[in-house]
Amino acid sequence: MSIDKYLDYITLEKKYASHTVAAYTADLKAFQDFIIKEDTHAQVVTANYAQIRNWIVQLIEMGNSPRSVNRKLSVLRSYYKFLMRIGEIKVSPLKTHKALKTAKKLSIPFSKTEVSELLNTTAFPDTYEGVLQKTIIATFYFTGIRRRELIDLRMDGVDLQAAWIKVLGKRNKERIVPLLEEISSLFKIYLYERQQLPMLEDSTYFFLNKKGKKLSETFVYKTVNLYFREVSTKTKKSPHVLRHSFATHLLDHGADLNAIKDLLGHSSIAATQFYTHTSMKQLQEVYSKSHPRG
Repeated sequence: MSIDKYLDYITLEKKYASHTVAAYTADLKAFQDFIIKEDTHAQVVTANYAQIRNWIVQLIEMGNSPRSVNRKLSVLRSYYKFLMRIGEIKVSPLKTHKALKTAKKLSIPFSKTEVSELLNTTAFPDTYEGVLQKTIIATFYFTGIRRRELIDLRMDGVDLQAAWIKVLGKRNKERIVPLLEEISSLFKIYLYERQQLPMLEDSTYFFLNKKGKKLSETFVYKTVNLYFREVSTKTKKSPHVLRHSFATHLLDHGADLNAIKDLLGHSSIAATQFYTHTSMKQLQEVYSKSHPRG
């Protein structure tokens, strides 16, 4: 099947992460199931735009947001691009499709006061899990890494003597992120507690839960959300908001946008510029100090 060929391609050649492959698989299978219900002889490889449009209508009727629909169609577009590459089709049925309009999603970062208040608080229990949770939150704020990057951080990717971590980002691109003394100290405390665990089932990974197993995405998300409820009234409290805070606070203190791009692991400066909309404070200060009538 062409779907299987494509999944092999993104797994073996493109080296997409397992959770990404799983998401792509689910979207392609969902579209396949939809067109087969309409026509038992239908195949994804020969689907036309009318069938895709009907699927879009169903997705919207089911309550999917335009952003979610666009993501699913992005998977289909990538799939048909692959089919063209291997010569199974000549033209993509999505060639003339335009993405659905979406509202601009603004992620409001935590303030420096909120982050400082949380990291200096005694809210974290004096247990292994408390130390783990504080270290997770501090790692996001001091390094700006993604949730998946934190979960996949390996023991051999942490060098406390040289004060850096090696992160495996999107498309399996590695980058080095420096560590400040504060986060290095927390890492040392965490590692001491980690050594006391009775079992290390997934010892390859740096961050382990109290059972010695690799962290789940849900645990990491709930950790950030739970503790920031105590110091922040913002609607969204997630690892991504901490990543956003990292970038925004660096910008507020005059960091170069290209340096932030490298720290975040972005492939282009355009992705990094998204974070600048909340950094107007510095711009306003520079403007008022520099303009002759300021």
